[in-house]
Amino acid sequence: MKNDRALVADLIRQVLISRMCVREAVLNFPRDTEDKSIHAVYHALVHYEADEDLRKRDEVYREEQDDYLEFLAELMERGEDIPENIIQNYENYYACANIPHEENSKGFLKSFFRFLNIREK
Repeated sequence: MKNDRALVADLIRQVLISRMCVREAVLNFPRDTEDKSIHAVYHALVHYEADEDLRKRDEVYREEQDDYLEFLAELMERGEDIPENIIQNYENYYACANIPHEENSKGFLKSFFRFLNIREK
């Protein structure tokens, strides 16, 4: 799990320095992870991309969002959990992160069930 978190920290930083786009970063997230901290970071990156227009117009917002992502990257790099209030904030709006699944039959079924909006037990 710590290696997955270190990978995610690196992906965040690659996005922040414009060496990687958000889409490429999320496609490189650890597959089939159940780590709620990684799910929260996934949502933070998706919001980062969605806020592109606002980031261009509002320098203060851009700086705060960059600082927030760097904070998340630091926690991930140290292998620490994202604070529970941040995780809960994302869980209030999203049932799960749309993190890619493994490219095998099990991953296909997980993607298919997600498409049908059916949770695995």
